[in-house]
Amino acid sequence: MNEKTILVDLQRCTGCWTCSLACKVGNNLPDSDFWVTVRTLGSGEGIDRPGGTWPNLHMSWMPIWSTKCIKCPARIKEGLEPYCVNACPNRALAIGEAAEAKEAELRDKGFRFFTLPAWENSKEDVLYAEKK
Repeated sequence: MNEKTILVDLQRCTGCWTCSLACKVGNNLPDSDFWVTVRTLGSGEGIDRPGGTWPNLHMSWMPIWSTKCIKCPARIKEGLEPYCVNACPNRALAIGEAAEAKEAELRDKGFRFFTLPAWENSKEDVLYAEKK
């Protein structure tokens, strides 16, 4: 795994947008610019609408990094995590050695790993993990 690859544990992501807001504030982005957004995975009929029918509803979230993301090289050089990874309250994000260790742990638990296809136009070196 590349040392700058961000590992996303989708089982831990709660769609709180803290990664996005930390990136925005830390990188002093204008109000209209987001380098990280959080996609709701549910019914597809609007933001934060669950899929399924009662009582079997389901919903999950997926942070998406735009190609504008710089992965905070100054912070990494100082031995710190990028703003998004550092701020995640659920520790759903990891980078560097922590990401490698987390990947091994999740593989042992049977997680499936994937990256987004090119047509998503998202940042490279983001690896997603989800429970099979």
